[in-house]
Amino acid sequence: MSEEISYTAEEISKLLKISKLTVYDLIKKGLLPSYRVGKQMRVDASDLQAYKLRNKGSAQVPNVQPELQVQSSSSMSMLSHGIRSLVITGQDMSLDILAKHLENRTMGLRPLRSHASSLDSLISMYNGESDIVSTHLLDGDTGEYNLPYIRKLLVGSSYIVVNLLSRRAGLYVAQGNPHHVKDWSDLSRPGLRFVNREKGSGARVLLDEQLRLHGIKPAQLSGYEHIQTNHLTVAAKVALGEADVGVGIEKTASIVNTIEFIPLINERYDLVMIKKAENLAWINELLLILNSDEFQQELRAMAGYDLSLTGQILFEN
Repeated sequence: MSEEISYTAEEISKLLKISKLTVYDLIKKGLLPSYRVGKQMRVDASDLQAYKLRNKGSAQVPNVQPELQVQSSSSMSMLSHGIRSLVITGQDMSLDILAKHLENRTMGLRPLRSHASSLDSLISMYNGESDIVSTHLLDGDTGEYNLPYIRKLLVGSSYIVVNLLSRRAGLYVAQGNPHHVKDWSDLSRPGLRFVNREKGSGARVLLDEQLRLHGIKPAQLSGYEHIQTNHLTVAAKVALGEADVGVGIEKTASIVNTIEFIPLINERYDLVMIKKAENLAWINELLLILNSDEFQQELRAMAGYDLSLTGQILFEN
């Protein structure tokens, strides 16, 4: 019966009490055999049980050294055919398009998508759990996106930062903007009900930096602890009248057309990759994809993206 049961990465993370990125890392290393069903990666119950039995008695299941383990036949087959999984983190739909192009144009690569926040993504790269990290983190003191955080978190690593796209971020309000919200300073007004994003997300960092720069304490925002985990659910809360204002991107406002969007900043959405000898081939292929007419035409078909910097290398060390 167990042969008919399979699990998603999220389900396995709950069963093993580890992060979803760690699950992807096990799949990437060939320690947990998997296969694709649509856009999802799945692991058979029998393979999960075999993995658990191999590591029984280990205090840290994910950290068992690969060379000390007896690989399952399907795992050995995957490694012998040279298939490598690439974990791509982030929530923007442009990353799904990028994953599709990578899979179509590169033999032996299998992109895996992880919907982690910008800060968690960089931490996962530091821990060796992800390959292509997307990030949009504002440093309020310099006005610079991403590079100040990348330099601090990936200290000692050799990496490349390339622009994926730029997009406008700002505030969601109800149609007609009944509370006459115009900029960040208006968030301190009493009576406004706010809906927030989770810690580590680019939107949350943007909000917290703007509050700091405008001298507004988080406690002044009614609903600061009202957390949603993506732009769409933030916009939905405003559309449903459960909140008066939230932070998000313009593209989502065009999907939830019963709200209005107040643009306040152009944010840079970048990709980060670790430069290692074994990564250089697919990094070069990724750069070709980003600069290709085919890829950029797909992004232009969706409103809300600025591609003026797409494919440009912003930093390399």
